[in-house]
Amino acid sequence: MSRATQSPVRSIAAHAILILYTLIALFPVVIIIINSFKTKAAIFRSPLSLPNSETFSLIGYQTVMTQGNFFLYFQNSMIVTVVAIALVLIFGAMAAFALSEYRFRGNTLMGLYLALGIMIPIRLGTVSILELMVASGLVNTLTSLILVYTAQGLPLAIFILSEFMGQVSKDLKDAGRMDGLSEYRIFFRLVLPLVRPAMATVAVFTMIPIWNDLWFPLILAPSEETKTVTLGAQMFIGQYVTNWNAVLAALSLAILPVLILYFIFSRQLIRGITAGAVK
Repeated sequence: MSRATQSPVRSIAAHAILILYTLIALFPVVIIIINSFKTKAAIFRSPLSLPNSETFSLIGYQTVMTQGNFFLYFQNSMIVTVVAIALVLIFGAMAAFALSEYRFRGNTLMGLYLALGIMIPIRLGTVSILELMVASGLVNTLTSLILVYTAQGLPLAIFILSEFMGQVSKDLKDAGRMDGLSEYRIFFRLVLPLVRPAMATVAVFTMIPIWNDLWFPLILAPSEETKTVTLGAQMFIGQYVTNWNAVLAALSLAILPVLILYFIFSRQLIRGITAGAVK
């Protein structure tokens, strides 16, 4: 089989594998959404069946809307997630461009240092982070969460984007310099548009851990005014009794932004993931 024939075959195979993995990953999501429209007895009796006239119930969503302030929780989660993703993308792209474009003493060591964040979980520094936020007066503020999530997402963003930016044609950048473009214009006008699939991939992979995180909102911003939607859903989980209708309804609502973002960036995401597999 020739290389020209192998490339489309590999592309189709890569897309088929991604679709299969997507269906497998979405199965638990579908189960959660289905059971959020059932009575509590039906959830435990037949969790895989669709709701019918006897088992259909909106009590979970009614409880979510009447207890707590979930509109505020959603607003907090959206602010933290959107701002953190924007900072991760812009600073991560700048650092990746510098590492891939300019060769200087310590370039490799700097890349390894920035990649350490992928191997060392940021939660290991929870105590030090909390002390730093207390000293800075940022406890129970959304700013503390934004700073932590930005630091958490930068290593992976730099690692992925530097590989893609290293593949951008050097002749194209040199032509821009000959035309009098500054390094900033080359970065924003020439390089960033060419790495949009990688940017979309980083955005999706950065959003999911931030949106679903419970640890740092519980440690750094547990007040009612700064609760995120994941932390707010914990009010329905008690030591002895759990309101499963409300928990599943809250989780179903929390899933929606992730699904919307995935469908918006799905084409760019698949291109970013399969870019190395179809060459």
